[in-house]
Amino acid sequence: MTITKPGEADIALQSPTEPPSNLPDGSEGIWPARRRRIIDWLVIETRGERFIDNIFVELCNRLVEAGVPVARATLHFRIHHPQWLGARILWRKGLSEAELDTYAYGVEDSIEYLNSPLREFNEGAEEVRGHLDDPPASGKAYPLYDELRAEGLTDYLIWPLYHTLGKRHAITFASDRPGGFGPDDLIFLKDILPALALVSEIRLKNRFARTLLETYVGPHASEQILAGATTRGSGVTVGAAILICDLRDFTKLSDLWPRDDVIELLNGYFDAMSEPIERHGGEILKFMGDGLLAIFPLSNPCACSQLLGAIDEAQAALAVLNEENLRKGHDPLGYGIGVHVGDVMYGNIGSRRRLDFTVIGPAVNIASRLETLTKELKRPVLLSKAFVEKAGCAGQLENLGSYVLRGLDEPVDVFAFSGRR
Repeated sequence: MTITKPGEADIALQSPTEPPSNLPDGSEGIWPARRRRIIDWLVIETRGERFIDNIFVELCNRLVEAGVPVARATLHFRIHHPQWLGARILWRKGLSEAELDTYAYGVEDSIEYLNSPLREFNEGAEEVRGHLDDPPASGKAYPLYDELRAEGLTDYLIWPLYHTLGKRHAITFASDRPGGFGPDDLIFLKDILPALALVSEIRLKNRFARTLLETYVGPHASEQILAGATTRGSGVTVGAAILICDLRDFTKLSDLWPRDDVIELLNGYFDAMSEPIERHGGEILKFMGDGLLAIFPLSNPCACSQLLGAIDEAQAALAVLNEENLRKGHDPLGYGIGVHVGDVMYGNIGSRRRLDFTVIGPAVNIASRLETLTKELKRPVLLSKAFVEKAGCAGQLENLGSYVLRGLDEPVDVFAFSGRR
């Protein structure tokens, strides 16, 4: 294994003044032409491809066709994602698709990472290289090298892939040719990296923008925004089942508990509520302090049934969370859920420069009033008659009678939901 510090790789990989020695006679003009065709393809012909993994597979196949002995290659990106620190794209010769893997936060503390060449690279090396068919007597012998050697690979190297402002990702190449990569192969590969960096950065930033929107406004709203719904007042009227949930006594808890405990509590509560909602086709539009607003569009004929299924699973998850809280000496969490159905305006509201993608309308107000009513009636989940009729589930629920809700002229028939388990 060799580790080349910054600057040394550039000196070692200057363009040759003569054609590669491993090409047949008469082919002196083919080598730079092949390299130029690949670079032109990367910069010009990949514009219609959205995903970097597809581009990477095609690139590796083109390298093999050009005579570069690449048998395995990977791209390692650090990504902005609430769950994942990074992602890896792995290509192997003969495969038409890449393998995609994600890495959770904390992976850099794992034994696998600490005993890997990628750690050497991330600590500043401009090149990490392992000659697998002739292991040096001294130097580090990584477990990865044994795995690659068992696959019949003879040479392995890591180089940086630089994005804007020095953002550093990693690319690896491995060969199965006896003796590994020659000097001409390294020059060929090195020359395509600037074009690959440009192409990959564009795709990575597009994915980053989409991930940010999905994280903060949800998948459906993010699609609307990316499709051009970015002006104030833009939106559509949709029929939806509306769910509003609120945590009980949160102000008291936040005053009494340490800050980190409060954050942990909120995250556990939102996980218990959010994951069933998303699993059943709901869209969480916003978190409001200790509450959330979600809709189940009626374009899905099973929306109301799926909303009830989401509440059922969320109640079970909250019960498990409360058992854990009790073991820690904390009081169980209380909550209130209000559910209604109706037409809502789905789109942008706000100031000229700061917008919120949400739903508004009388149907949202009724769901909110029902959630407030749960405090008075001591029932955690209240549903409107309109929702119950739409869901066709009146026989499974308890009719609590009619109640006048704040801001409404007519009373609303209210039903209690105790779960379907």
